[in-house]
Amino acid sequence: MGSFIVRVIINGLALWVASWLLTGLEISTAATEKAAANAGLTNSADTVGIVLAYLFIGLIFGVVNAVVRPLVKLLSLPVTILTLGLFTIVINAAMLYLTAWLSSFTPVHLTIDSFFWTAILASIIISVVSLVAGLIPGTRNR
Repeated sequence: MGSFIVRVIINGLALWVASWLLTGLEISTAATEKAAANAGLTNSADTVGIVLAYLFIGLIFGVVNAVVRPLVKLLSLPVTILTLGLFTIVINAAMLYLTAWLSSFTPVHLTIDSFFWTAILASIIISVVSLVAGLIPGTRNR
């Protein structure tokens, strides 16, 4: 259970880094949209709401990666072998896009402006951040 929580936090951190680097990837809630419309100063409640939004999207992303991704990887194994593993980036982008679609049914929304460029670059960034965070002692499964 503890490693699952760490994984959700790493996913949230990776999504934050990707949304910070890419302008086409955005996580928003009704509260952040309201604060942006008011153009006022953000307070600590807004910051907590934003952190919880990233963790919520990280949770959805983790569930999608745990449930859907193994099946997609198995079905696309011939293409992945043919492309020497580069098709994995497209699979990761598709999982991110599926997460965005699922989040459209929740109060927290992940929006991706372009499947090809934004989702591909975001999947690379998320993979690198997850790889680096996985190297931290105590985050790996034993």
